[in-house]
Amino acid sequence: MISYGRSVLDLADELVDAYADVFSAPPWNEDAETIRQFAGRLQSDVRRPGFRTAFAQSPAGIDGFATAWLTQAPFPQGRGYPQVAAQLGPERVRALLVGALGIDELAVRAYARGTGTGRALLTEITADAPHHRAWLLTSRLATDTVATYHRLGWHEVPALPGTETNVVVFLAPDHPGRP
Repeated sequence: MISYGRSVLDLADELVDAYADVFSAPPWNEDAETIRQFAGRLQSDVRRPGFRTAFAQSPAGIDGFATAWLTQAPFPQGRGYPQVAAQLGPERVRALLVGALGIDELAVRAYARGTGTGRALLTEITADAPHHRAWLLTSRLATDTVATYHRLGWHEVPALPGTETNVVVFLAPDHPGRP
């Protein structure tokens, strides 16, 4: 199911619970403060242009979710975005990411992994991405996650020489700028 804008705040507690369940475990190991920050980000992110959330539910609750919005210029400065900007350079950021749907979070609980939940969430949340332009970033240290994106047909954007970090940028399978 997909939700646009502020209506997702009705599920905020459940989304924060799923986020905590997924990202407090290895390889992420996020602490209570980072989880609290996600809860705060969700409150403000719903006001971003093009904000949407896709989520999967079962009798157990929220099995997984994804959040996304349209990447605006100037390119964001918080979290992992400066590393993305450094690795891609301003021209590729502008050409590949600005105006595209940026997937901010994708979280699938352990019991729902391997069932197609992540694939379904990505498909649903990117279904109306402008001109099939969607992207996401993840940590290279999350080797299973990186392998999953490759398996799902997402394309890794190579970093400019000498700018490699632990951040990996992926373009959606149908992104017109994929390598």
